[in-house]
Amino acid sequence: MTEQGQEAVRALQGLEDRRSSVRLRAALAVGTAPDPRFVDMLVERCAVEPEFFVRDMLTWALTRHPVSVTLPALLREVGSERAQARSQALHTLSKIGDRRAWPAITRALLSDRDDEVARSAWRTAVVLVPEDEESALAAVLATQLGRGERETQLSLSRALVALGEVALPVLRAAATASDRRVRTHAFATERLLRDPDAGFESAIEEAKRAVALGGDGEKG
Repeated sequence: MTEQGQEAVRALQGLEDRRSSVRLRAALAVGTAPDPRFVDMLVERCAVEPEFFVRDMLTWALTRHPVSVTLPALLREVGSERAQARSQALHTLSKIGDRRAWPAITRALLSDRDDEVARSAWRTAVVLVPEDEESALAAVLATQLGRGERETQLSLSRALVALGEVALPVLRAAATASDRRVRTHAFATERLLRDPDAGFESAIEEAKRAVALGGDGEKG
């Protein structure tokens, strides 16, 4: 084995070290000297790595490898039974940005029972969606309005805002929903779409007032 190969093997062993600093350096080393043979191990490590910063470095390392190798491995992973595996694979696909991955962003992922997976799917979807499917994506995303706590709702609002004007019809439809949380979230998201500089908390509070008054989201 060449000296470079030996270094790569040591780096891969470091990915399983109990110290996060060692794992971080190992992921950096593998990304610095990419080798397609190690893609599967990087993907597998993403599924179990507990530290955010190490996972982020693993994603970076994967983006350094040929898409022809990483894409099939990541597409398999989005169907994993492990939530973190699905979430990280989706996150990495969003960083790679190859639209051949778009068919893998299914309605099931966009409505995944795990909030982190769903949030990753929303972010990835708006990166990969073809222009002629943006309206359909907006309609699916709108089914998730009112879901979860503030962080989850903010992620969904950002995804819908990223789609732009095509999201308006579904937001206005959701503003008439029977569920108060859905109406409030729809109003707040439309507010952000019209004024991207408005803070989410401010938009939510304004939306709550509008819903309480039976307004249309434009009233203060």
